Amino acid sequence: MYATERQQLIEQLITSDGRVVVVDLARRFGVTTETVRRDLDQLETAGLVRRVHGGAVARTRVSTVETSFAERTQRRSDAKLAIAARALDAIGADGEGSVYIDAGTTAAALAGLLTQRSASSHPLEIVTHSMTVAHTLAGTAGLSLTAIGGRVRGLTAAAVGAQTVDAISRLRPDLAFIGTNGVSASFGLSTPDPDEAAVKRAIIASARRVVVLADAEKFDGELLVSFGRLVDLDVLVTDAEPPADLVAALDDADVEVWVA
Repeated sequence: MYATERQQLIEQLITSDGRVVVVDLARRFGVTTETVRRDLDQLETAGLVRRVHGGAVARTRVSTVETSFAERTQRRSDAKLAIAARALDAIGADGEGSVYIDAGTTAAALAGLLTQRSASSHPLEIVTHSMTVAHTLAGTAGLSLTAIGGRVRGLTAAAVGAQTVDAISRLRPDLAFIGTNGVSASFGLSTPDPDEAAVKRAIIASARRVVVLADAEKFDGELLVSFGRLVDLDVLVTDAEPPADLVAALDDADVEVWVA
């Protein structure tokens, strides 16, 4: 296979999966890791990808880029649904207690699955600042829903601002499901928008147990604003084994990793 053909395939993989790993590509194409690194260097020089530790990600994955909720809903929907299904195990079969659900497409998938659960004798208390999640869960049998208000961001359909942060800070949910735009060994959880970050930070500080929902595309992502350290987390639910350095950092932080 010529280098140009290999590089085209690498670009396609990044477009579909969000990121590639040098070792995996070397094995896939039957070449050395040095050859793969040269391919990635050339793709980065051409402005097609961005190099990260151990591989590369899409060029659009920079610290301030944020796509709309509608666009993200169409991306890796099967992986997000699988993550949401696995994450439900954190609630348990009895469905008791209080749960905070963050904004985001994977969180929305989880909300959709909650509407299909059999109602228990003790209603599950759900709190959210996501207009999408609130709309999905409104009227669901066996659930008691509280929607946190504030200024709603069009891109995420989520309430943000001082009013939202203050309301969350007065809560102590048993469990919180958190979405993120990036998760890395050194920078933790991050997102492009400072207002979104402030809300997520408040959720993490309030919850007794924190479960992060992040598909493999989020690995090694470092967006503009960090809102959580790995040591602040209890569980990471994802759809693929994280890179070795992230696995080591999660292990050091005593974070459980659930692969859907």
